[in-house]
Amino acid sequence: MDKQKILIVDDDENIAELISLYLIKECFSTEIAHTGRNALSLFKTYNPDLILLDIMLPDIDGYEICTEIRKTSQVPIIMLSAKGEVFDKVLGLKLGADDYMIKPFDSNELVARVKAVLRRTAIQPQASTLKVETDHQGDYVEYDGLLINMTNYTVIFDGNQIDMPPKELELLYFLAKKPNQVFTRDQLLDKLWDYEYIGDSRTVDVHIKRLREKLNGDHNWAITTVWGKGYKFEVR
Repeated sequence: MDKQKILIVDDDENIAELISLYLIKECFSTEIAHTGRNALSLFKTYNPDLILLDIMLPDIDGYEICTEIRKTSQVPIIMLSAKGEVFDKVLGLKLGADDYMIKPFDSNELVARVKAVLRRTAIQPQASTLKVETDHQGDYVEYDGLLINMTNYTVIFDGNQIDMPPKELELLYFLAKKPNQVFTRDQLLDKLWDYEYIGDSRTVDVHIKRLREKLNGDHNWAITTVWGKGYKFEVR
């Protein structure tokens, strides 16, 4: 079985090498980039399964790299930031990052987060191989103009396939699977992030906002806010 490939992007050579050692010990393959330009070049040739992306780099910052990669790929990205640096977690999520970690971090936590993100994306096929005729097979829910299939990780909205990172899709499916049931932000974090998530409720808010932007239309359902409580997939 081929080893999963991790691209480590960090201008601190010591930290990058240490992260690489942690991951190699866990049977991953790694490559290291110390600049943003080098990272973008390696991304094209190395074809990583996941990217660990430092925010502060000497040439192009991590936000710009994340934006550039998201133009062509949904490869999982975990953003890294040193404690004390200006780091907008919400901005990182808006740009398409799957997770973030604050340095210094425990090696066990790093490995756990990498494995958790890879598990969530393991069954997501490449968009070019998806076939509409398989959308009604497997584990799916369907509403007016919306079909969410967890077996092949597809979302069809008004007849069009919607590109959606795994965490957004899982959140949408979780809510749609239990229509009109209200979930607090803490409940959603607990149910959908399968590790101890160090963050705040804004993480959920960002994902909800992105879902609403992608699923904007006149239908008999909506992702609604229940003020003072949380969110629900409301079916009218």
